[in-house]
Amino acid sequence: MNLQKFTFLLSIAFIGLHLYGCKKVVSSVEKPNIIFIYADDLGKGMLSQEGQRYLTTPNIDRLAAEGMRFTNATGSMLCAPARASLITGLHDCHSPEFPITKGQLYKHVGDSTYMVQEIEEMINGVLDPIPEAQVFLGQVAQEAGYVTGQFGKLEWGFSVSDYQMKRHGWDQYFGYLDHNRAHGFYPPYLFENGQLVDIPGNTRADCGKTIERETQKAFDERWDMTGKAVYSQDLFMDKVLDFIRDNKDQPFFLYFPTQLPHGPVAVPSVHPEVAESTELTQIEKEYASMVKFLDDNVGQILDELDRLQLAENTLVIFTADNGHEIYYTQEGRVLKPYTNMQTGERFDNLQNKYYSDLAGDIFNGNNGRAGMKRSNLQGGLEVPLIVRWPGHTPVGSTSDLLVTNYDWLPTVAEITGYQRKFSTDGISFFHEMTGREQTDKHEFIVHSSFEGPALIAEDGWKLRCIVRKDTFELYYLPDDFKETTDLSAKHPQKVEDMKAKLLELCDSDYKNGWYRPAIHQLDVESAWKSKLTN
Repeated sequence: MNLQKFTFLLSIAFIGLHLYGCKKVVSSVEKPNIIFIYADDLGKGMLSQEGQRYLTTPNIDRLAAEGMRFTNATGSMLCAPARASLITGLHDCHSPEFPITKGQLYKHVGDSTYMVQEIEEMINGVLDPIPEAQVFLGQVAQEAGYVTGQFGKLEWGFSVSDYQMKRHGWDQYFGYLDHNRAHGFYPPYLFENGQLVDIPGNTRADCGKTIERETQKAFDERWDMTGKAVYSQDLFMDKVLDFIRDNKDQPFFLYFPTQLPHGPVAVPSVHPEVAESTELTQIEKEYASMVKFLDDNVGQILDELDRLQLAENTLVIFTADNGHEIYYTQEGRVLKPYTNMQTGERFDNLQNKYYSDLAGDIFNGNNGRAGMKRSNLQGGLEVPLIVRWPGHTPVGSTSDLLVTNYDWLPTVAEITGYQRKFSTDGISFFHEMTGREQTDKHEFIVHSSFEGPALIAEDGWKLRCIVRKDTFELYYLPDDFKETTDLSAKHPQKVEDMKAKLLELCDSDYKNGWYRPAIHQLDVESAWKSKLTN
């Protein structure tokens, strides 16, 4: 991996990027607090406002009833690219050297292989220093006069350093610096502002990570609570609420990248709402409880804003990183590798596309879309998005504007009145969320995937690239949201036009939008050892 090239690509303005500068939109009196709640692997279909039948999400629904719900929003197809795009304002198809490190580094603190300082040295020594011109989401708020805090599954991973956290603009942080460790909910230690914090009573080196596929053995292990005293989400909520209280008298930007409902499934108890369900299996009840606990967390935040009389001047954002993923596999229900339960065939998302009804997903988490997390089908890309800012967002409204995760950097910059110029692939949709005419819109957005890049047009046309087969599929989403009918043979010129645009956005190589972990994830430990010997 050419690391200097990767740093260069992140720091310069790519051809076609938008250049944003000072654009004062709110007075200092109106400058809102911002709370950004980022759910993990939450498909749109898991929300009751989207028709979920087996659980309710009243607090998230309350946000939508009091604010604006976006019906045409995308994240990315996977957590790390989604978070990187969110935080940098850049799409994930620019180059093969996407800045993602492999995880599991911080587990070596527990086995005494490395000290924390050595891991920091490895990460910072392998990745070149971040150029001064590079701007990040937290930094935008920080330099606009906000106190910034991040609590949960930190940054984009998979291994993050204290230097990165501070350089990205976070005054305070607490959580997992290693995203692989974040797959367990009972960490023996976390990190707070550069310091390791022991969690008394949590002794599992793997953070209590459970077996994903349900069996009696998996159930017994999941509910063996030895060494699992403190649930990570309870710790994060304490920090989130303390941050709000401590900064109630000054503008604050709170980013809450929760683990929920990413699996493997782990909950301290089954939520009362689903405990007596006769339609759900035990593992399905526990997964539903993860979504319920997420909704409860949203409710706690909203209630605290009301109690402190901060709701009127706080913009609350709720969204997710990528499309739905299943963590409740069980013989006779839904299986991994994903299998058509009617025919026994494996889904390949080419000839055999994943659909919830065929796979046996009782929750229909992707809301009827094709594909799942990791795919460039809509089931992998579409995410829920809700914003509420009383007196500014139209109450109970919906928007079909095409928006995506890399739009948040310019949007937050406009909201906060950020003064410095910066480059981004995103477009601020501040006017849309406040009920005014949105004249600046995406003509196209682009996303990577394990299959290849996808291009989505503002008018609903979508081009899907499968790189290893050198094939392209064309869909018209307004008439075919399930992506059942490939129109490429009927509209060859449309395909050629969109291929040209996609190639441009992929920096002249479609493979830049073909996510491959072996290429896109840097093995920090090996790279560091190689650097020391050369």
